[in-house]
Amino acid sequence: MAQASTLVKVAAKGKWESGVKTNVSIRNFPAFSMDEPAELGGTDTAPNPMEYVVAALCGCNGVMIPLVAKELDFAFSGIDFEATGIIDIRGLMGEEGVRPHFQKVRFNVNIQTEESEERIEQLKNEVERRCPVFSLLHDAGVKVDTKWSKK
Repeated sequence: MAQASTLVKVAAKGKWESGVKTNVSIRNFPAFSMDEPAELGGTDTAPNPMEYVVAALCGCNGVMIPLVAKELDFAFSGIDFEATGIIDIRGLMGEEGVRPHFQKVRFNVNIQTEESEERIEQLKNEVERRCPVFSLLHDAGVKVDTKWSKK
């Protein structure tokens, strides 16, 4: 029997402050800002939106790895992430034919585990299949180069 669809709503509110800076609030958490470096018209007082996207990739994996590891009975004691997005600034500036989002994302996961390389690969594949942020980037046509290594 097919499982019924379960939809969850996520939302954020934003209020422009000045220049290219916006304050954002999500649920009942403290508001945070998004800005740009001076060379893009900002005051460099907060991360820019695309930095939050690569941060979201780290955070989403920080959710998915423990969830999937538990299902797979995969033991680990720590995880470190590093995500780097490559953007061609010409797209942001309106040049035709240049994508304004990431050209590529490099994502490194260092996991503290005694599990085998095969088990790490199994975990990686299942996390990539189910991670919403990874899937969003992939479905947008962004090449995500992932490297998982054992600490």
